[in-house]
Amino acid sequence: MCGIVGAVAQRDVAEILVEGLRRLEYRGYDSAGLAVVDAEHQLNRLRRLGKVQILADALDAQPVLGGTGIAHTRWATHGEPSEENAHPHMSGENIAVVHNGIIENHEPLREILTQRGYVFTSQTDTEVIAHLVHWELEQGGSLLDAFQRTVAQLHGAYGTVVMDRRDPERLIAARSGSPLVIGLGIGENFLASDQLALLNVTRRFLFLEEGDIAEITRRAVDIFDVEGNAVERTIHESTAEHDAADKGKYRHYMQKETFEQPSAIINTLEGRIDANSVLVESLGHGAKEILQKAEHIQIIACGTSYNAGMVARYWFESIAGVSCDVEIASEFRYRNFVTRPNSVLITLSQSGETADTLAALRLAKERGFMAAMTVCNVAGSSLVRESDIAIMTRAGTEIGVASTKAFTTQLTALLMMVTALGKEKGTVSAEKEAEIVKSLHRLPAQIEQALTFDKQIEALAEDFADKHHALFLGRGEFYPIAMEASLKLKEISYIHAEAYAAGELKHGPLALIDADMPVIVIAPNNELLEKLKSNIEEVRARGGQLYVFADESAGFQESDGMTIIPMPHVDEVCAPIFYTVPMQLLSYHVALIKGTDVDQPRNLAKAVTVE
Repeated sequence: MCGIVGAVAQRDVAEILVEGLRRLEYRGYDSAGLAVVDAEHQLNRLRRLGKVQILADALDAQPVLGGTGIAHTRWATHGEPSEENAHPHMSGENIAVVHNGIIENHEPLREILTQRGYVFTSQTDTEVIAHLVHWELEQGGSLLDAFQRTVAQLHGAYGTVVMDRRDPERLIAARSGSPLVIGLGIGENFLASDQLALLNVTRRFLFLEEGDIAEITRRAVDIFDVEGNAVERTIHESTAEHDAADKGKYRHYMQKETFEQPSAIINTLEGRIDANSVLVESLGHGAKEILQKAEHIQIIACGTSYNAGMVARYWFESIAGVSCDVEIASEFRYRNFVTRPNSVLITLSQSGETADTLAALRLAKERGFMAAMTVCNVAGSSLVRESDIAIMTRAGTEIGVASTKAFTTQLTALLMMVTALGKEKGTVSAEKEAEIVKSLHRLPAQIEQALTFDKQIEALAEDFADKHHALFLGRGEFYPIAMEASLKLKEISYIHAEAYAAGELKHGPLALIDADMPVIVIAPNNELLEKLKSNIEEVRARGGQLYVFADESAGFQESDGMTIIPMPHVDEVCAPIFYTVPMQLLSYHVALIKGTDVDQPRNLAKAVTVE
């Protein structure tokens, strides 16, 4: 969950490296550092505890010059956040390394290297790479040879880059379970964990495949596969907006990305629906045949994406009539599961690099799933490349750690997929399909309407200033929306929050209810409304403080202990997506009141690329 940037150029690269780190800070922000080889072949390293801006300030005070360099922003795994544990790590005065991932056998390697006389100055697993490369170079061969021999000794998931001051116009990089992308320039080349880091210097990219090792100079990029064979990788031209990392008029990325949801959903829908139907072919080559044969859906995801999958389970079964299971990826991959006949695996991930989800995909392919589909936001990511069908959400860059538009666009894509599945299975009539598609057409405008509640919810958030716990309730497909609302609140405000299916109240959670426990209820006007009203009365009878986001036609009346936030009526099928937005606004404004770091909450990172 760390960010890597590297460059080989004739110009000074330190500012390019730091700007790349700024764009990757969503991946980690405990510490940051860079190392650059200057014109005299001296290796100059600068590291700082804290966010990238602290490193940038240090660079202003202590300029580092040179055309070859590597940089890193860290999310701590091995060793506490500190300057000593910050990357790059070095072996002697010659070798510098940056690394994203986990070296699982770092302890035995550390013992071996200690016996060879190496002295460790950090608590990290990364430092073993630097010393191993140094040792292997002493045994003979080029930096590439030494690095290949080093990588063969590493167990785990990693993206790593090494530099030798004695060979100052060369970087060597390896990818095993952690993404790396190479940016191609004119007389200069770059690499990073994410193409976002390099959009200010190039639009042409190569994505390293699993097991690849790359040798990068100013004029050439040579790539070798896991067998050591020279290989070619396709050049991709990026169309991403170079200014996607700017907040513009917004105070935080999360706020910006929340308000981008109408346009993001329009992008998700574009070219995939017409006036009355889902264009099945637009989901990907072969999607029609896969959906026709599908008898079961298995969704695998983590975090927010898991909550999206939980909503989709209701849709797959109630709309398409196909059984669906949803499982957390970190549990699925370690469980002795049974593969059902003609089962389709669907992975959900904003980044496409979520380590547990990617591992679950690879395991499922070994275990005989009929096909693998992914719903993802990052073209060229591992999940996209390794799945049979990839449905891109086209949400645009999402930098805030707490996901907003990635979640609602995932739901939008999943609803189209469900409709397409029902269409191919004959369980969704043309009339029903047209009804769903018309609802999807109306959805962006309805999300715009939901965003108009921002000021009202900002005022409501004042009630949470002194709260330490909260309970979210929903029924049916709104239970996972309550789960997502609970996750958002705890992520960015640090308020302990739980979500329950409202019918479960009497099975334990009622014991928590008192005047200090706000209870937030999602109350659309559907067939479960009367049941939900009974659950609300259970809370009122015990002195709970209720905040009910209710359909304006649901018949709620505000009273002591119960605040009603009337919501416009929206089509039932898209209502879960609509009701997500006021929950995002609530968590955002509560976090502002609490004074937390909204975009970079403590202990979290955007892309979870380690187990």
